[in-house]
Formats: sequence, structure tokens, C-alpha cells
Amino acid sequence: MSAPPLRPAPASTGPGAPTRATEAAPPFAQSEVVAFGAGRGEPYVRLLAGQDIATLSLRGADGTSHRLDAGSWVRPAGDADLTVLDRAHGPMLDVGCGPGRMLHAADARSVPALGIDVMPHAVERARRAGGLALRRSVFDRLPLEGRWQSVLLMDGNIGIGGDPAALLRRCAELLTGGGQVLVEVDADPDLAMVDHCTLVDDGGRESSPFPWARVGWSVAVALAADAGLAVAEHWDAAGRHFVRAARSARRSAVRETRRAIAATTSSTAQMTASAMP
Repeated sequence: MSAPPLRPAPASTGPGAPTRATEAAPPFAQSEVVAFGAGRGEPYVRLLAGQDIATLSLRGADGTSHRLDAGSWVRPAGDADLTVLDRAHGPMLDVGCGPGRMLHAADARSVPALGIDVMPHAVERARRAGGLALRRSVFDRLPLEGRWQSVLLMDGNIGIGGDPAALLRRCAELLTGGGQVLVEVDADPDLAMVDHCTLVDDGGRESSPFPWARVGWSVAVALAADAGLAVAEHWDAAGRHFVRAARSARRSAVRETRRAIAATTSSTAQMTASAMP
């Protein structure tokens, strides 16, 4: 099953309602990507700095809003979070780790984990609490490429960059054979939305626009398949929905064989060239 195109939210969508689209949108270029909730009123930075912000809202270009339980991001991992860790194996990579609650929970279970985030305030807070974190984009060169057992996309982070198809392909590249991506998705199974959004806090402070996407679990299943991942499980906990998708061990073996052949061919060509008069 191929994934449906991700689409911009229509202007006719009512406030608070899940948004679907009617016209296809081109993927956002990586150069366009602005950090989540950054700029202008810096609502996300204020949250990370310890200000009492219970919720943040993701506001689309058409003015519709989707409330986020941002307070949970800065609290210890809850019961729903732990259902994800029940399925995770180390080494584990938490993409968009924020202040690091999943890193700390993984450490408590002796699961080796690394977090990455593009927001310096998030990385600093995660490190301050004892987590191992790097200021890095998931599309940058990362440690242990092709050797991660688990990659996490929590709190809707499948929307990073407004191109979940590209993000899942990248996550698949990072996995070892049999490794898995654990993804938090929207409750609406058929939701497939991409938009330029802003983040707004309780006090009305608003960030600069950034590309973001929201997808439901049914759409995530199709996107994962397109990325070479087989969905093994969908579950819900405390009103939140998750998908577990695994990379085929055979695909990884083929990939490693091709890399080895390419490396050998390159070395042979270099030796031949150096031997020629």
C-alpha cells in the first residue's frame, strides 16, 4: 500500500477539528526548516527555561489550533511513555529529544540511549539532568549510523521538517537489521496534514513559522512501508497512539553487502591507478 500524499490544511477547517487536505503540497526543502517553536516570542524556549506553561498550541496557517500537552515534556516519563520503552532496545536514539524525559527513563532501565535536538536549550536541559544528548539534526551525520536498535519519534516528532516520508526513510537508514522505529501518531487514523505552523503559549506568545506535519496511524503504516519498514504493532495508551515499525534484517544485510562491494571496488580502482606508470 503506497502512502497518500500529505496535503496542506484547508482554510475551511473549523477551529479545533482535525485537518485534512484537498490539494497536494510539495515537500519542504531542508533549507526552509526552522526549529520547532523558535523565534519571535520563543514559547518553547520559555517552557524549557522553566516557566509555568501547561499547554502549547500548534497553529496552522489557516488559524486552526491543535493543543499540545507541553507540560508533560518537562515532567518525568509517564505511563504511556513507558509503554514505548517496554518495546525499545538499546542502543536507542531519541529524535527531537527535547528536555530528555525519555533519555532519563531509558537510563533508569539501563537502556543505552542518545538524544538529538536542534534546540540548544533542549540539549542543555537534557544534559543537565544527566542525559546524553547532541545538538544535531536527524539529517546530519550521526554516531552509529546503521547500528541503532531503536529510533524514537515521540510527541508528534514524525512531523519534523514537514516531510514524514523523508524522515522515516532517514530513520530506516539509521537502524540495524531488525531494528525498529517507535512513532507517536495522531489518534485520527486517516489524518495526513502538512503546513507552516507556529507555536503559541497560554499567554499568546507566538513563534516564527516552521514546517510541520501531522499523521494518523493508518497513514503512518503506509509511509513506513514506503520507507522499507514493516509495521509490527499499533497500540494506544492514555489516549495516545503509537506505531512500531521494524527494518527487515535481510534488507540491511543486502545494504551492507552492497557497501562492502562498493568499498572493495573503490580500493581496487585506486590500487590499479597507483600501479600504472
